[in-house]
Amino acid sequence: MTEEQIQQVEDVPWGPVDYVVVEFADAKFTGEGLPILLDLVARGIVRIIDAVLIKANDDGSFVKVSIDNLDTTGGAWEVITGWGSGVLGQEDFDEVGAILAPGAAAGIIVYENSWAGPFAAAMRKAGGEVVAFNRVGVAELYAALEAAPESITED
Repeated sequence: MTEEQIQQVEDVPWGPVDYVVVEFADAKFTGEGLPILLDLVARGIVRIIDAVLIKANDDGSFVKVSIDNLDTTGGAWEVITGWGSGVLGQEDFDEVGAILAPGAAAGIIVYENSWAGPFAAAMRKAGGEVVAFNRVGVAELYAALEAAPESITED
């Protein structure tokens, strides 16, 4: 991302902020998904606010770790180390650490849905107001799609 692109993103209203936790068994990172994430950032679809890696020890404790201390095979993992803003704190690490399997590692990524900020601003300019942004769980979505009629006709 160029400095100009970053500045353009910073000049628009913020979109909704979400987080994702991805667990890696045995703390082995292949880097396979990283290009997809980098592409989303480069295209301005998401903006990374914070990214942290933690590793669960065999005794149930966990530690925040750097990429240098993990088994990484491929990918540009060093990019993640530059995404730390300090938004994530010990309470977040405790919550994620409690669900990790012993010996596993997890990436915690806090990101803004940056596409939504300009959309909401445009709606306000057009006289509308975005009154809700909610998340539909994947399981719920599949259940609703399976329960929906095959075709819906309009009168």
